Amino acid sequence: MVQHLPIIDCAPRGASALADEEAERVAATFKALSDPVRVKLLHHISANCCSSVCACHMPDSLGISQPTLSYHLARLVKAGLISREMRHKWAHYHATPQGLATVRAFLAGLPDPDNCSADPSITC
Repeated sequence: MVQHLPIIDCAPRGASALADEEAERVAATFKALSDPVRVKLLHHISANCCSSVCACHMPDSLGISQPTLSYHLARLVKAGLISREMRHKWAHYHATPQGLATVRAFLAGLPDPDNCSADPSITC
């Protein structure tokens, strides 16, 4: 005799997946932030929300060499997280609203594990 057991869904199905294009954009943004120096740079630049930061002050502020600074700033510009403006011989940088919005929107869309209401009695 065959016994039919009830089907138990071990977890909610979850939200729909990100579209490929959106996933690529978010991945590129987080790839640009995969280095601690770039995280520090973005934080330093975005802390001056309404004004730009001159590259001339960053090596001393962050304890990095000028070539290292240039390399990491270029990566952040390419990812669209910051923009560059030349003022005479100095480059000034500011955080881009759309770049910061990408980071904020993705993180805001993640669930808070403290507020998950999954049934702990169900295991897979």
